[in-house]
Amino acid sequence: MASLLDKVTTLLSANLHALVDKALQNNSIAVFDEYIRQVEDQMDKLADAAATIGGQIKGIQRAQADQEEKAAELDRAVDAFLRDGNDSAAAAAQNRLNSSNALIDTYKVQLEKIQVEYKIMLEAKVKLDSRLETMKTQRSQLIALLELAKSKELAAKSMKTLDALKGVGNSDVAQIANSIYARLDKASAAIEIRSTTLDDQIDEALGRKEIEGQLEQRRLLLGPGKK
Repeated sequence: MASLLDKVTTLLSANLHALVDKALQNNSIAVFDEYIRQVEDQMDKLADAAATIGGQIKGIQRAQADQEEKAAELDRAVDAFLRDGNDSAAAAAQNRLNSSNALIDTYKVQLEKIQVEYKIMLEAKVKLDSRLETMKTQRSQLIALLELAKSKELAAKSMKTLDALKGVGNSDVAQIANSIYARLDKASAAIEIRSTTLDDQIDEALGRKEIEGQLEQRRLLLGPGKK
């Protein structure tokens, strides 16, 4: 998961202005299309990973529910044996109940950890999807800008950056360039506002994983039924 999210973070942190500038420098949309291809590829991987984790969550929840049902039966059995004066059977049932409760606690820890991972993946997918839609929208504008530049026979040297294009005195080219910048800035701001940064979420998840591991070791040392 960490490796996948690292790639997603790299894509989300890409400088969209730089991508536009590079496309203009090369007088080609290829760099834009390559970025879009990478985003789509990571989107597919995120969707698959999220589906896998979602399935694991359902499996753990089902196992936990089954174990809780068994624990309830054992709890009733202990009381019944005690009422009948069958201490040996009560002790055996209590021992099984302790083991069942310990397993339930393990399921709860697993479920909490995996739900954090699932939430991070879903939020990353939303951000990546937003970035993808932004890039697809800007692609058509960039093509128009390149075609306009070609039609007016602007020299390749003058197409190093959008700032250079805005300074050549061509109002049509400058207008499209400004439009691209404005929409990219708005889309980037919207992604940032939607939630905390993906890096912070990853750090939180990894830190939580370490803490949960430490707690689990303590539970093992404490033994069943002790918290």
